[in-house]
Amino acid sequence: MSTIFDGLSLGAIYALIALGYTMVYGIAKMLNFAHGDIIMVGAYAIFTTLAAGGHIGLALVVAVVVCVVFGIVIEKVAYKPLRGSSPLAVLITAIGVSYLLQSVAQIIFGAKAQTVSMVSFGSMKIGSAEISIASVITLVVGAVIMAGLTLFVRNTRTGRAMQAVSEDKGAAQLMGINVNRIIMITFAIGSALAACASIFYLMQIPSTEPTLGSMPGIKAFTAAVIGGIGSIPGAMIGGVLLGVVEKICLSIPVLAPYTTAVEFAILILILLVRPIGLLGKKRREKV
Repeated sequence: MSTIFDGLSLGAIYALIALGYTMVYGIAKMLNFAHGDIIMVGAYAIFTTLAAGGHIGLALVVAVVVCVVFGIVIEKVAYKPLRGSSPLAVLITAIGVSYLLQSVAQIIFGAKAQTVSMVSFGSMKIGSAEISIASVITLVVGAVIMAGLTLFVRNTRTGRAMQAVSEDKGAAQLMGINVNRIIMITFAIGSALAACASIFYLMQIPSTEPTLGSMPGIKAFTAAVIGGIGSIPGAMIGGVLLGVVEKICLSIPVLAPYTTAVEFAILILILLVRPIGLLGKKRREKV
């Protein structure tokens, strides 16, 4: 039971990161491979705040603010000038931004991993299973954030504008929607989600380094593709599925060394059976 619960909490982290990928792709039609490194930025913001004597709550606020600012600046400086360019040009730029963020972090903080002084939440027993309280917090808060985001997109004016831009950017602009503003808000929300994911990630592994966001970013992108890139519920399902599979594999000694291989094998299998992902929608290309 504790393995499943840990898997659900890890899945909530992957889902939060995957939501950033899927929202940016769904609305701006681009793959922001620098998104994983925003988690690293948030982790270093938390590390710096706690090292300066700040409270964990203040560290989260600082991380969210810093990540949102980084997300908006990256969109304005790196991606906005390429709007309308080929997807390959945007993809190469995203990879370049990713390496830039890692290099800057290495210059400022060094290449070695830094231990983050996170608060210890301890554990509790449910029956015979011992469950980490940090995992419970991650799962509950992650579920609340994801539910709140879903309600925001479905019920608010900005959320409906996001849906309109996702369906047809040109038609949305003709209806008076500021497309550039909506894309900027999307990057800001995705970056805020990455900041939340960074603090949950540090609760499980209290250490940060310049390449911190690489593997979680890749796995979250995998989760987004499994669920159906562009689908918010799909990103949630994909993240939870990947988190549970990872923890189950790690708990089985024979499978533990091949955990990552199993995760990507699931991705390949799902894409062979359903190329658009579990909840992905087919889009008609206009000629």
